[in-house]
Amino acid sequence: MALARALAPRPRVMLMDEPFSGLDNRLRDGIRDATLELLQEEGAAVLLVTHEPDEAMRMADEIALMRAGRVVQRGAPYNIYNAPADLAAAAFFSDINVIQGVSKGALTDTPFGAFLTPGHADGASVDIVIRPQHLKIDFDRAGKGPKPTPMDGTPARGVVQRARYLGRESLVEFRMEFDGSTLTASVPGVFLPKPDTRLWLMIRRDRCYVFAGDKVA
Repeated sequence: MALARALAPRPRVMLMDEPFSGLDNRLRDGIRDATLELLQEEGAAVLLVTHEPDEAMRMADEIALMRAGRVVQRGAPYNIYNAPADLAAAAFFSDINVIQGVSKGALTDTPFGAFLTPGHADGASVDIVIRPQHLKIDFDRAGKGPKPTPMDGTPARGVVQRARYLGRESLVEFRMEFDGSTLTASVPGVFLPKPDTRLWLMIRRDRCYVFAGDKVA
């Protein structure tokens, strides 16, 4: 009813500040979709304020990501998700894994092989960011993994710490053998390896991001 009253004068622009925040998840999805359909029918431009990344991706034609009172990135949902401006922008829209390294000659060597890091000075700290769905998993073959490829780089072995089934996907947490760090991979469907299972991980080179690190090498 409140939305109908707001649309009655046929405004050119509407401001909606966290309009769905008080609703439970299932109810919120239904009302959000109905609201979007009505707004599209009316042709009103809407400025929607939200702290929910899923809501922004679902509702917006264009997203403006703000931090400390200023816009740090602006673009279509696809572009802002797949080309984040910085590490915090990447982390806002999904879980991420971070591998730290040092740039040398526009390359950064890691246990997963070398990554291109153009624009970073020699000795500069860099963060290589990978979303869980872009880690590839392969089975251990008597201590050997798959052969390196230009697309996936060098495999690195990890030990399963925990695997959880979330309905559409499974999340698998690994303790990496090269430094004891934790990386998380998501796999469509059911994939629940037992704890202490050794598996190999690879990183899709076309799905990772490189940002300046905050450490001084």
